[in-house]
Amino acid sequence: MEQKSSPIGPVPSWVPARGHALRLTGVHFDAVRIAGLLGEQVAYELMQFTDFRAGPIVRSGIGERSMYFLLPPQSGGAYGWPAGVRLMGRGVRCDAFVGVPALDGRTWPLDWRSLPTREAPFVDAGLLHELAALALKGD
Repeated sequence: MEQKSSPIGPVPSWVPARGHALRLTGVHFDAVRIAGLLGEQVAYELMQFTDFRAGPIVRSGIGERSMYFLLPPQSGGAYGWPAGVRLMGRGVRCDAFVGVPALDGRTWPLDWRSLPTREAPFVDAGLLHELAALALKGD
């Protein structure tokens, strides 16, 4: 079984009560998308580094099986993201939407790799940038 943080405190307003919903990036959060095995690797490293308190990471079960790391709104633009890592936020080329699953129930093709918590309502943008850059150097 996969270890995940459990939400403590109120559920963020951008998390749907059931199923999943599309959310415009740059409003409630910025998102960083990393596809395939690289996304899995970065998520694993981030979870290990934060003692499984990484903040919200959404996993897509279709296509390239991407990971979406949800950052505080307007925070992702402060970093030069490496090739293979896509920032999705306001003012980044065009509007983008990210699917967000409910905390439980049927949410396929999306699920949580790591939940938002009171202690980690978002993924730390600086730490994610550092870990993504290190993972890409190792390739």
